[in-house]
Amino acid sequence: MSRVCELSGKGPMSGNNISHANNKTRRRFLPNLNDVTLMSDVLGQSFKLRVSAAALRTVDHRGGLDAFLAKAKDDELSDRALKIKKDIAKAQAAAA
Repeated sequence: MSRVCELSGKGPMSGNNISHANNKTRRRFLPNLNDVTLMSDVLGQSFKLRVSAAALRTVDHRGGLDAFLAKAKDDELSDRALKIKKDIAKAQAAAA
C-alpha cells in the first residue's frame, strides 16, 4: 500500500534531521493517512479510502464526499477516486 492520499495526492516528503551538533541526516516526512469510509449521498453508497487527516477535514468543510470530488482536480485524485467522481457526475446528470 503506497503512502499517498487518495483524495489530495499528498505523499511523503524528504528533509533533514538536524542534531545539536548541526549534523544533517536525511529523513522522510510521512503524511498522516487514515483508512476511512466515506458516504456518497448521490450514489447512496459508501467507499473505503486512504485519506490524509487534512483532506478529511476538507471533505467535512466542503459538505461531504460528493461536493469535495466536484471541486477536486483530476490529476490529484487516485484512480479509484476518479472513478467515484465520474460515477457521481453520471448519477447527477441522470437525475437532472
